[in-house]
Amino acid sequence: MLLAVVASLIYSRETKSDQNTTNLVKVWNVLQLRILVAVSLFLQMLLIFLGNRRKYIVNKRLKLLIWFTYLSADWIATVALGILSKDTKDHKTDPNFVIMAIWAPFLLVHLGGPDTITAYSLEDNQLWPRHMLELIYQLAVAVYVVYRSWNRNPLMYVTVPVVIAGIIKYGERTWSLRFGSSDGFRESILPHPDPGPNYAKFMDDYTAKKDEGYHVTLDEVNDTTPIVLDHNSQGETKIPNPNIPDAQALNDGFKFYNIPECLFADLIFSFQDHKSSQIFFQKSMWKDAFKTIEVELGLIYDMLYTKAALTYSYWGIILKSLSFFCTVSAFFTFFILISIGHKNMDYDLIITFVLFIGAIILEIYAVIVLLSSSWVMNWLSKQKIRRVDLLYKFISFCQICFKLSHTIRWSNQMSQFNLIRFCLKDEPIKCIEVQKFFRIYNFFEKSYYQKTKQVSEGLKELIFDHLRDKSAEAKDVESCKKLCAHKGDLVLNNWNCHIPDINWSIKEVEFDQSILLWHIATDLCYSKDTDSNQSREKSQLLSDYMLYLLVMCPFLLPNGIGQIRFEDTCAEVDELLKERKYIRKRSHVYFEEKRSQVCEMILRVNTEILPSKVKGDRSKSVLFDACRLAKSLESLETEQNWSKDRKWEMISHVWVEMLCHAASQCRGIHHAKQLSQGGELLTHVWLLMAHLGITEQFQISKGHVRAKLKLS
Repeated sequence: MLLAVVASLIYSRETKSDQNTTNLVKVWNVLQLRILVAVSLFLQMLLIFLGNRRKYIVNKRLKLLIWFTYLSADWIATVALGILSKDTKDHKTDPNFVIMAIWAPFLLVHLGGPDTITAYSLEDNQLWPRHMLELIYQLAVAVYVVYRSWNRNPLMYVTVPVVIAGIIKYGERTWSLRFGSSDGFRESILPHPDPGPNYAKFMDDYTAKKDEGYHVTLDEVNDTTPIVLDHNSQGETKIPNPNIPDAQALNDGFKFYNIPECLFADLIFSFQDHKSSQIFFQKSMWKDAFKTIEVELGLIYDMLYTKAALTYSYWGIILKSLSFFCTVSAFFTFFILISIGHKNMDYDLIITFVLFIGAIILEIYAVIVLLSSSWVMNWLSKQKIRRVDLLYKFISFCQICFKLSHTIRWSNQMSQFNLIRFCLKDEPIKCIEVQKFFRIYNFFEKSYYQKTKQVSEGLKELIFDHLRDKSAEAKDVESCKKLCAHKGDLVLNNWNCHIPDINWSIKEVEFDQSILLWHIATDLCYSKDTDSNQSREKSQLLSDYMLYLLVMCPFLLPNGIGQIRFEDTCAEVDELLKERKYIRKRSHVYFEEKRSQVCEMILRVNTEILPSKVKGDRSKSVLFDACRLAKSLESLETEQNWSKDRKWEMISHVWVEMLCHAASQCRGIHHAKQLSQGGELLTHVWLLMAHLGITEQFQISKGHVRAKLKLS
């Protein structure tokens, strides 16, 4: 009897549990589509507001948020569209499904994505054929949903203009991805095929004249394109509108835009472009030069990662106007039909209204972003002041409201990585034990010790002056090759620095080894010289920046075994700290004091005998070779009577030349990848070198030579 009672209780509980589970499943089946549609709209708003801000913001959380949103947006819209197509059979007789069928073309619009981001990385551009296939598939699904739900309800006609808007949006995205791919970008730059003079006709004329008894010779005619030296050489003076911020930089950036285009596409530009750019930048101030380069890199970013290639064209304006008209007309038609029908407002109607309003807001915001762009500002700067003042005031008001700016084009930051800081492990890390348990600590370890600092104006001026002095020697390809090959040795020769260890550290070792040697030596000298000095600070900035490139972005540097050398050097520092019984975890001691203690410990080691003779070449550590280099640099003050200022000035110039060497050896595609990470100082230096003529990517010929028949 007791067993029967217990069994009945268990059965009743299981029955209630099954009923609750069934109810939850039914509720989820009703809500899942509505939740997905709402989330899809929210993700689109997030993307359009944040998509282009990564161009000038270096923030790991923002980067992660954009990456997650970019991947989730397509997935959620696709899943929602799939659920809609599945539910057409079950809900065809449901009057509410007529409303829900309008969501299908909206999801197509969401799949088209916002204007501010089409590709998260360059690899996304290479996958444009996949997006083309997805366009065809998703369009077929959306049309299928509309077709299956089609009836005599006039609301169904609302779907037609929204489908057109969806096709335009998705088509724009696919076209922009195609344009941003390596092949598409290169094809857009290549000139039309030029067969040259008609050789067959020329030879026919030559033969005919010779048969007639003429003595025929060839005479050369040189067609040379004139070199544009300044802004006023092509006619009347045009002063940019002074009310537009950075108007002159915009004009200069657009004028020389074809040079970065060719560089990023790994193509060569003409001798005329090379010469006119070189003359212009040699006469420029360092601030104007860097502003011009910022404009050019901002334009390249827009071309590769947004819909700019289409948006800022006549066809793009027509398509955007048509898309906006379709969305607005569909909204008003929907509103009128609902008002006439006196239909009670339910959740599906509210969601549909939210989708319409959200789509219109996104379109309006896209227009504001377009008006705030460098392309429009450059056009405004060339118009008469009275015509554009009112328009610019409106645009500047919108920029303030939505925190937009055409003058902020990159982060103006340089990442820092310090070897001694990394070895000391002085950075407090949250949940380190949990990370080690799940074995993810090693994956993130180096990023914890990566810092960022502003690129100072003094550093920009130093780089510009260094390159401008060199540019006078850039006359042909051979001289440019020599200038690009120097990695600090030219500075040593110009400064008459002939100490063996200093010359060895640059001339006789690989580039990655030079970076490590000079990084540690700079750290050792920096900790010993406590006097404030601008060249000292610049040297430290460049030293930590170059090590960041070596450790975190090795693809930006020439091939080598820098990672192995770095790990071996860190291991030797750890060994030294353990052997000298250095206590690392002293939170009350600041890093600068810790670094001074460790540097002093390293400098106290006797390095009279070469480390290679004692250790062999099994370990690639450069710790004590760098210690010898630091002592040699210190000896410049005692043996050659150099002042500290002179020593640090020489060190800063060595680092600038190393930076320029690294920039010249990096391919355009790797520079392009960094544009979506907030920009890289290395890329600005690379483009500045090209503008000053220190590049190999230009044609040698000065004009076009053609033959002419000469009769006698």
